[in-house]
Amino acid sequence: MALKTRHWDRLGNGGLTFTELGFGTAPLGNLYKAITDDEARATLDAAWDGGVRYYDTAPLYGLGLSETRLNPFLRDKPRDDYVLSTKVGRLMQACAPEHRAGEGKWFEVPCRREQYDYTYDGVMRSFEHSFSRLGVDRIDILYVHDLCIFSHGSKEISDMRIEEFFGGRGYDAMVSLREQGLIKAIGGGVNEWEVCQTLAERGDFDLFLLAGRYTLLEQKALDSFLPLCEARGIGIVTGGPYNSGILATGARQGAYYNYELAPQDVLDRVKAIEDVCAAHGVRMVDAAFQFPLLHPAHVSVIPGGQGVSETEGNLQAAHAEIPAGLWADLKAKGLLREDAPT
Repeated sequence: MALKTRHWDRLGNGGLTFTELGFGTAPLGNLYKAITDDEARATLDAAWDGGVRYYDTAPLYGLGLSETRLNPFLRDKPRDDYVLSTKVGRLMQACAPEHRAGEGKWFEVPCRREQYDYTYDGVMRSFEHSFSRLGVDRIDILYVHDLCIFSHGSKEISDMRIEEFFGGRGYDAMVSLREQGLIKAIGGGVNEWEVCQTLAERGDFDLFLLAGRYTLLEQKALDSFLPLCEARGIGIVTGGPYNSGILATGARQGAYYNYELAPQDVLDRVKAIEDVCAAHGVRMVDAAFQFPLLHPAHVSVIPGGQGVSETEGNLQAAHAEIPAGLWADLKAKGLLREDAPT
């Protein structure tokens, strides 16, 4: 069975066709554990064979490793058959091993340190470096990466980086690349919807990759951000649909939520969601994947996959049929916002 697709064409330039299931490649950068090149390739092959045609990466993922692993995989694929996005905002600089970034997060990766650079020159250099690592003829979408509090540690620094992006003309660089036809779309890849809204209010953005903030557990983005996207024709890609794993693993001790061990109130809420899903004979992970796609602004959901079995599980979730009664029961029990599109 073919994966469902969604076509986006906000600018009237032919747009892009996304598979509803995309592939987030952070795990291919040896996130939290190392995998071999053969394991990474087998995972990518399983996604392609399953019909996945949207691939998202970033210089940060494996400090360049994710992009270089995509290179041989994409080399023999017809370029018009897939959508590819990467990100700007960091430059990867060679360094001594003791100065390598991401110790304890990225394993067996190149010795690189990250330098934040949201200026015009930084964006252009990052774009060129990604071309070199990926080895492709074109990149479709360029996201400005991690302008959020989560990444920078405070609102003050986040705001400073946003000002650097606009005042230092990094935004102008992205617009120029779009106007030249070198990319089809520009956007932001961010962990917080509030930052996405700030960007949308200050610039002309096409797409946002929002990680973990419109899920079965969280729908605050419905307050103002998602209505703004609908009004402007901005597409949404949901990353982290399982909120760092808990919506896939269930409410077990040791489950992760938002990159940390889940607190008790989250465990309790997930257990309640699990119970409703079980009553309808639905895997919670399937409902978690399908839920964001019920919102009209969404074009794709991109869970990560570090192995073939995880990729096969994501494919199963993408093909799942969820009964309408499940959403109604979640709303009736106060586990889903009443205004969430279902």
